[in-house]
Amino acid sequence: MCYFKSAAHVEVKRGRKHRYLRGMTGKEEERMKIGFIGLGNMACAMIGGMLEQGIVPAGEICGSAKTQKTRDAVHERFGIDVKASNAAVAEEAQTLILAVKPQFLAGVIAEIKDAVQPDTLVISIAAGKTLAWLEEAFGRRMKMVRCMPNTPALVGEGCTGICVNGAVSQEEMRYSLRLMESFGKANLVEERLMDAVGAVSGSSPAYVFLFIEAMADAGVAAGMPRAQAYEFAAQAVYGSAKLVLETGKHPGELKDMVCSPGGTTIEGVRVLEESGFRGAVMDALLATVEKSKKL
Repeated sequence: MCYFKSAAHVEVKRGRKHRYLRGMTGKEEERMKIGFIGLGNMACAMIGGMLEQGIVPAGEICGSAKTQKTRDAVHERFGIDVKASNAAVAEEAQTLILAVKPQFLAGVIAEIKDAVQPDTLVISIAAGKTLAWLEEAFGRRMKMVRCMPNTPALVGEGCTGICVNGAVSQEEMRYSLRLMESFGKANLVEERLMDAVGAVSGSSPAYVFLFIEAMADAGVAAGMPRAQAYEFAAQAVYGSAKLVLETGKHPGELKDMVCSPGGTTIEGVRVLEESGFRGAVMDALLATVEKSKKL
């Protein structure tokens, strides 16, 4: 069960609630009621992060999902209000998060667009769906935020790209960033780069998992027990990523630190280069970018 670490000041004005985020000043106020349409893994990662960081209490989050089984499981896990109706969530939410797959988004928007209030902040996490596409689907000017989170959000280590349309204020932009920072890092990017964000951050965990699996398979082939091989391989990737982020050193410089002259590591690097390792990775990510543009 996720928890939130501290209470935040809540002010009520004319029946409308405001919450002030820790570390924010002035008019950077949070809209209290957060609604989720879709309660899958990514939505649960986001809900868990928001609760753990104390951004909003469980009673101010509501969500909808297709099946009663999912609704019951999410309610039991987080204590949030769950509904069978997407439109009911859309009508109630002051911040509405569309956490459904791209192929279902048009149908969901058609179902809820008349229920969404004019001043609702709408956040979409669907890959490939531009701000212009979202506005056209709603049929009116909306406060629209487009996000691309990734699966490490499930363990509080996500990396999310965010872009906003012209209807979103600076305070609402900062608020959106703070929401996404509750389960990892978040950065504002130009919308033209969102497909690249989806490749480098959104899809790449799958490629990293393949890399970990391949390294573990090699460990098994060399005689290691499989569970131990997975642990060694995963920790090596985790530690290496932490070195990049915390030292600020160029990845090439860190690679050179491991490669002793005439040693074992440089021999492995030679084999990877001969096999087109870097070119294959680049080709995979660029293919992901092109696919995203077609969604």
